Amino acid sequence: MNDCLFCKIIQGQIACQNVFSNDHCIAFKDINPQAPAHILIVPRRHIAKLSDVTSEDGELLGRLQLAAKEIAAQLKLESFRLVLNNGKMAGQSVDHIHYHLLGGRHLIWPPG
Repeated sequence: MNDCLFCKIIQGQIACQNVFSNDHCIAFKDINPQAPAHILIVPRRHIAKLSDVTSEDGELLGRLQLAAKEIAAQLKLESFRLVLNNGKMAGQSVDHIHYHLLGGRHLIWPPG
C-alpha cells in the first residue's frame, strides 16, 4: 500500500525505534505509549484488519504472537497484554493489522 504508514516504516521510508525484526514482522515502540512498555508488532505483509484475514494467514498470526512472547522476554516483562483492534470503532487508527504489546505497569480490566 502506497499510503500505509506501517508499510512505509517497514520499507525504511519512516524511522522508528525498532526493538525486533524477523522475516515475518517488525516491532517498534509506539509514539504515544499507553504503558512503560508499548510495542507495536506489525506483519511485513499488508493486511488491513483482522476481518480481512483468511485461513492461509493463520501461520502468520501465530508468528506474530510468538514474536510478542520473544519481545516480552527481551524486555523482561513477566506480565503483559497483547491487544489487536479491528476497525475504527475498536480504536484501530492505522489500516494495517498490528498487535499492541503493553506492560511494565498494572493493567486494569476491563480496558476502556
